[in-house]
Amino acid sequence: MGLQWKIKPFKELSVDELYDLLQLRSEIFVVEQNCVYLDLDGKDKLALHLFGEFEGKIVAHARLFKAGISFDNASIGRVVVDANYRDRKWGHDLMREAIAGVAHHFGESKITIGAQLYLKKFYESHGFVQTSEMYLEDDIPHIEMKKE
Repeated sequence: MGLQWKIKPFKELSVDELYDLLQLRSEIFVVEQNCVYLDLDGKDKLALHLFGEFEGKIVAHARLFKAGISFDNASIGRVVVDANYRDRKWGHDLMREAIAGVAHHFGESKITIGAQLYLKKFYESHGFVQTSEMYLEDDIPHIEMKKE
């Protein structure tokens, strides 16, 4: 059984959905990655929130942005899969859904991301190419990548 996908603007998220999304992001981006930087960056209200549910639990999430919010192009960010489900390769499903969501909702095929460096090959497998030198974001090595 796969994931049930939903995509909603911020104002349409239920309180429970918002709580679960933020809890998942905190588990990964703060606790797992030992990153003491603020995940809430003010952009959640501007994003479309793509999330995958499995047996009633949100286990995957990404934010989709139209051009001009995070980068000149449309973008995808805060890509996360619950650590307990990574063996199912749902990160690939999440990226396929995110790329399709950007195309469907924003009419864009050019996408820019700020990727954690260790995930370079993962994003390359989805058609992204590195377009910057490594930089630190919240003390974590990142690279800019684009999909044309």
